[in-house]
Amino acid sequence: MFYAQFKSISGKETYPLSQIVYKDSAGSLLGVSHDCSAWKSRSPEEWKNLFGNRRSSFAPADLSGVWSKRELVLPELPVEDIVTLQEGWTPLFNAQKLAKEINIKSLHVKLCGNSHTGSFKDLGMTVLVSQVNHLIKNGIPIKAVACASTGDTSAALSAYCAKAGIPSIVFLPAGKISVAQLVQPISNGSIVLALDTDFDGCMKIVQEVAADKSIYLANSMNSLRIEGQKTISYELCQELGWDLPDVIIIPGGNLGNVSALAKGIDDLSALGLTDKKPRIVVAQAQNANPFYQAYKRDFDKLRPVQAQKTLASAIQIGNPVSYPKAQQAIKDYNGIVEQVSEQELSDAAHRADKTGLYCCPHTGVALGALFKLREKDIISSDESVVVISTANGLKFSEFKAAYHEQKLDGISPKYANAIHHLPADAGTVISKLKLILQ
Repeated sequence: MFYAQFKSISGKETYPLSQIVYKDSAGSLLGVSHDCSAWKSRSPEEWKNLFGNRRSSFAPADLSGVWSKRELVLPELPVEDIVTLQEGWTPLFNAQKLAKEINIKSLHVKLCGNSHTGSFKDLGMTVLVSQVNHLIKNGIPIKAVACASTGDTSAALSAYCAKAGIPSIVFLPAGKISVAQLVQPISNGSIVLALDTDFDGCMKIVQEVAADKSIYLANSMNSLRIEGQKTISYELCQELGWDLPDVIIIPGGNLGNVSALAKGIDDLSALGLTDKKPRIVVAQAQNANPFYQAYKRDFDKLRPVQAQKTLASAIQIGNPVSYPKAQQAIKDYNGIVEQVSEQELSDAAHRADKTGLYCCPHTGVALGALFKLREKDIISSDESVVVISTANGLKFSEFKAAYHEQKLDGISPKYANAIHHLPADAGTVISKLKLILQ
């Protein structure tokens, strides 16, 4: 009943999902196109009931936030070929204390980093590796799956491939990712190549390697990744009582994430599950801001930049592959692109931590954009906002510790919380606590 295929985003070319293809004959990106008319075979209430029942199911596919929506992802994939690590169903943190501080109606933070490898990349990788698993079972001669990465993509790829027993290859920019991110693919048995270049350089090389179709490309230019990542929108809507917020803010690097977010909302509309169109905000680090620059020029064209070092290392990207899709998402959803300095992202992350979060620097970029847009009253006091937190702060504890120890170069940490070193004497401790708590 349900059917999907690859389709060019700028033309009419289509390809079966079994074909190893990433762009059309003219070089345009592809998307996964579904037969939305078939979705109408169920009413909106029937879809809600189905998804609600799966939320309480213990069937392996239903325990995944992605595969519990499988008809909308890869509808023809056999359930037995799914490679899942119970991704999705991540917490929606009610940040009402922070909402009161900045005077907005409501604020939630979608903790996508509370997943197996600690980032939202798990959502897309389960779909891609599941499809590769299916292709290999059907005789397609794929030797390995490869990606360029600034950390999170490599972690997700290595974990899912290890689960499936498929070799993986990761291309990392040497010296530009955290220790935690580097050790993940090593631990999962990937072939790890640290190259003396940046992410964009790694991306160029991995595409050349993947020209040999026995090496399958796992970066977000492969639209299978987007199919998993779009389920963030489904989860948000379901968790908010089948409603959507007024504004969704998401950090942007290679821009597959915002493309997926918009595609998920498109699907919800096609299913009749929402008629709301939230405003989408993409937040970029000022040191790696080609999308912001293009937005300020009314999207005349993408002008790649040499990305400078940023604490938000996963979005230190100067030539984003998914630019065309992201540009369309911003246009379709009355969007905004904002940039955030290193000082702003550092303070924003740690300001939010004071309310019970533990933010990675990329979430700091998104929160920094929220604070700036609120100060300008571009986001108004009567609006509801969701911030997408893309990774787990524990993967960036070096960043967190250096902030509180006031050791981040060029950063004056407004929210630093110093450790009080005292002698082992109860009287001294009591006196100090009286001073602090008065």
